Amino acid sequence: MKEKIYTIPVNEAFRTDCECPACVLEKDLEDRTLEFLLGPSLMEPDSREVTNKLGFCRRHFELAYNRKLNTLGLALILDTHLAEQIKRFKKLGKALPFKGEKGSGGRRGLSLWAPRLFSKKKDSLKLLRPMAKAAEELETSCTACERMKATMDRYIDVILYLYFEESEFRELFHSKKGFCIRYFRLLLEGAAKYLRPKQLETFAEALINMQLKNLERIQGEVNWFTKKMDYRHKDEPWGNSRDAVQRAIEKLAGFCQLK
Repeated sequence: MKEKIYTIPVNEAFRTDCECPACVLEKDLEDRTLEFLLGPSLMEPDSREVTNKLGFCRRHFELAYNRKLNTLGLALILDTHLAEQIKRFKKLGKALPFKGEKGSGGRRGLSLWAPRLFSKKKDSLKLLRPMAKAAEELETSCTACERMKATMDRYIDVILYLYFEESEFRELFHSKKGFCIRYFRLLLEGAAKYLRPKQLETFAEALINMQLKNLERIQGEVNWFTKKMDYRHKDEPWGNSRDAVQRAIEKLAGFCQLK
């Protein structure tokens, strides 16, 4: 199988013994993405414009901080990200009928109107929705996730390309233990997006059969784990069930940092 630069990460991930090779791809991509955002891109205006707007999700704030990749760089991102979000919330706050001191986001002289404007639940929801929506967008936005999503979509395309163009990869694909539920879904969606009808039928049948077979396998391993907790089976071999709980969680939820 002749490898090209865009197929190397995919082939390496599929050669790994795991519950989901796509999660292996994502984990490697996540590491490289955080190193880039806290390193080479830190002083690029275009990159900082994105981090100022999106920030990071909880997971990527945790990873960026806990790994100590560049604490000063993270502080610089937080500084300008917070400044931009404060401006955004202040602007939204000025539209609310509150009496407040200058600079608090309110407007003087409107406090008499506030009780009436907030007296009906429908009106209250309408008034507060823009602020709540802005908070929700900030809570769920993430520079790292956005970059990774675009790259993982290209990886899905590469997987489908290799499946039909490289017989060696197709054999490797069929030898795997299936995928986590998220990448099972994304592969099905990617197949519907990229493949011709006959290719789609072939791939979808193979993928679904593989997934069901391996869900049954992992369920059987978890089941044996529960039975090994019974004294009547304590002298029987564990088989593949010692780490079945961890692998079952990763099969359902994707890569997790379980301890």
